Amino acid sequence: MIKIDSKLPLVGDTIFSEMSQLARATEAINLGQGFPDFQPDSDLLEAVCNAIRHGPNQYAPMEGIQTLREVIHNKVLAHQQCEYDTNTEITVTSGATEAVTATILALVRPGDEVIVIDPAYDMYAPVVQLAGGIVRRAAMLPPSEEHLGFTLDWNAVATELNPSTRLLILNFPHNPGGGVLTTEDLDALEDLAQKYPFLLLSDEAYEHIVFDNRPYLSPVNRPSLAARCVLISSFAKTLHATGWKVGYCCAPVEISREIRKVHQFAVYSVNTAVQAGIAAYLQDSSVIAQLSAFYQRKRDRLIAGLQGSKLRPLLCEGTFFLLVDTIAVGNISEKALAIRLTKEAGVASIPVSAFYQNPNASQANHHLLRLCFAKQDSTLDFAIERLARI
Repeated sequence: MIKIDSKLPLVGDTIFSEMSQLARATEAINLGQGFPDFQPDSDLLEAVCNAIRHGPNQYAPMEGIQTLREVIHNKVLAHQQCEYDTNTEITVTSGATEAVTATILALVRPGDEVIVIDPAYDMYAPVVQLAGGIVRRAAMLPPSEEHLGFTLDWNAVATELNPSTRLLILNFPHNPGGGVLTTEDLDALEDLAQKYPFLLLSDEAYEHIVFDNRPYLSPVNRPSLAARCVLISSFAKTLHATGWKVGYCCAPVEISREIRKVHQFAVYSVNTAVQAGIAAYLQDSSVIAQLSAFYQRKRDRLIAGLQGSKLRPLLCEGTFFLLVDTIAVGNISEKALAIRLTKEAGVASIPVSAFYQNPNASQANHHLLRLCFAKQDSTLDFAIERLARI
């Protein structure tokens, strides 16, 4: 038997797979993993089917088909007020996951330090480890009675910054917290950027899901930050098509050149017909403009349904995730409670502690569960009925 010395010895099945498997085994309603239980727009499906029938169906250019890169250029210019060269600074990737992976592998060298803000999406740290980097963690301030949501702690970020810092990873709108960036956040980030020459990775997969008419803010709104930032997003969340795995990254040409070197050997190019279908569909830009209102109705439906229950909804400014405070249910670990509610109440969720380095630590357990409301209204209503009985 050949012994394999694992590069990721501490990595097993993700919490998302674990809770989804438990939901299937117990026939629970799955409000855990973040995917819709409804179909994409029929016009989008027809556009992709038309591309499959009539082409293109062969390899796409490594950087993505021209028409889709033009759509991305126009969308980013309108939404983030930042212009990227269509030919040299925009790359279509196999979902935001591949964009994040290619960026980290391209930019992080052995011994470089990367700051991850907890609670953090669970893929960041393992990829930094694969690149030979060192993960430094800066925790957000947890929800409190004064502020019912996670808050960026720039003092914690500043404490981790040093001359070895290569990359700071941001993820806003925030998964799992549902928060968005503020003008004060960008001011603080610019101040820190004047002290150290670190790069930025801004994971903005939920960019088009922001509620209550809040302004959308991104690091690339500021020219000084855009010059060192990789902007990453995904059509999966925007178009209700997580299984298609089409995303993109935008960055200054010198940075994009290095990312493309990794991208071309990881996947080379992305599904050609799906790219063409998305490009044709998004010629009508109004379809994206409707997304925030669509999900705000679902957020409000879930919040209203939980009023008076043992689960207290917290602040949700964006994404399609709602955090609920569970202290009224019992003082046990978040994961234990998530498993219990899946089995006994018939609703699967995700413990927020899973987004920390050590999910079992007391600093990671704030009595919070994440519920996904990217579901049909009937699914949400069934889940609300079950949760209200707790």
